[in-house]
Amino acid sequence: MICSVATMVAAKFLSNPISVAALLLLISIVVRQILTRKQRKKKYHPIAGTVFHQLLNFHRLHDYMTDLARKHKTYRLLGLFRNEIYTSDPPNVEYILRTNFENFGKGSHNHRILRDLLGDGIFTVDGEKWRQQRKISSYEFSTRVLREYSSVIFRRSAVKLAKIVSEASTSGQAIDIQDLFMKSTLDSIFHVSFGIDLDSLHGVNEETGKFCNAFEASSTMTLWRYVDVAWPLKKILNIGSEATLKENIKIVDEYIYKLIHNTLEQRQKLCDKTSMRRENIVSRFLQAETTDPKYLRDIILNFVIAGKDTTAVTLAWFIYMLCKHPAVQERVAKEIKEVTNVEDVTDFAQFAARLTEESLEKMQFLTATINETLRLYPAVPVDAKICFSDDTLPDGFSVRKGDMVSYQPYAMGRMKFIWGDDAEEFRPERWLDGDGNVQPQSPFKFTAFQAGPRICMGKEFAYRQIKIMLSVLVGSFKFKMSDEKKIVKYQPMINLLIKGGLQVCAIPRSPNHFNS
Repeated sequence: MICSVATMVAAKFLSNPISVAALLLLISIVVRQILTRKQRKKKYHPIAGTVFHQLLNFHRLHDYMTDLARKHKTYRLLGLFRNEIYTSDPPNVEYILRTNFENFGKGSHNHRILRDLLGDGIFTVDGEKWRQQRKISSYEFSTRVLREYSSVIFRRSAVKLAKIVSEASTSGQAIDIQDLFMKSTLDSIFHVSFGIDLDSLHGVNEETGKFCNAFEASSTMTLWRYVDVAWPLKKILNIGSEATLKENIKIVDEYIYKLIHNTLEQRQKLCDKTSMRRENIVSRFLQAETTDPKYLRDIILNFVIAGKDTTAVTLAWFIYMLCKHPAVQERVAKEIKEVTNVEDVTDFAQFAARLTEESLEKMQFLTATINETLRLYPAVPVDAKICFSDDTLPDGFSVRKGDMVSYQPYAMGRMKFIWGDDAEEFRPERWLDGDGNVQPQSPFKFTAFQAGPRICMGKEFAYRQIKIMLSVLVGSFKFKMSDEKKIVKYQPMINLLIKGGLQVCAIPRSPNHFNS
């Protein structure tokens, strides 16, 4: 009876992460002050708050951290077990991501938070596990076969989506374009990964629908772990958000393992393994004799979170920016028309076929507009590392072993000292030189794809998919918000999802009927 009451009291207390954080943080600060007296000779970054303040501002987390970055290029938040250092200073970012790369990694802290969802995938591990996956994945992404195979899939997906938008346009219906992008990129990444077409754009079966919902919920609750210091206890007691996370990851695992099992069965049925089609990613990993289902599960989920949500949210924010800036939208459409030499799109498939590597490369203003969208709305708004041994950053401030050190793409895109006084304005022209060609920026300044040894392997893969999708859509339709007064906000997740979706109306650019 006593144990039961104690469990109930503990559960009630743990269900309020703010109370738990406040109590534990107070104890932590007192202990930390005692310990730091011995290290007065070292200079540490200014304290801007505590993780308790992150909890209070979780609904606007990245804007809160941007406010702090305006006061300090690099600052500290006091945490329970470690300091959390957040930087928007390019020299510090370069030091963390390249110069002293070996001293800043995912570490046990990030791995412990992420592993239930992403396992030992490339985004959660360091050392030999990371190098092995990086080597195989880098090779696969650079192959002509995968590049051509993925381009075909991206064109098909763009055509499917354009037809759905066309139907909504004809009936005068508003559409949640972010939801459609999520479904389209899910279809694409599963087709590229497994060689199967989910066709979720035309409605998913119950099993796939449950997977999609569970994966999104798992992503949200995984990010919540970074601010909820009580999550390890909740996991042990299987209560609250951790109980819900466990249920959702079970659904995710069942779905992914079933797909892997089916792929392995198909492989075993082929006597001559060389005859096996090697376009999709799983088949290519299997050719390397990687048949451990858990290993494949981790690889695939890391590919999904990298290739689905990041691309979809970038597409959604891009359309939002075009709605808010009609002149930019018309300039993008004009460039697409000029490059493809198509005045009116009357057949989506024929138009998509014109989107070759050469034509996409010529769309410099489209590329600049994508970059400008990523500058202000990076798909991954903050990225955390762990310091493995005491260090000193280029700004002269010290970092302790075990501290979490994060760079902030979202905040960096809004820093005037990096981008000038118009940093918060949406101005694609900032990316173009006098001849109208895109000017590359330092990856330590424009950090949307990370930099250094961990720079995103799928960067060109993502640009190709985004350009194909936007060329078909913006070349065929004008977009506007269904409610011009609506205030668009983000949902605090691992990726910068638009909260509640993005409702838009599409107006055909061609006076002719589309061939569906």
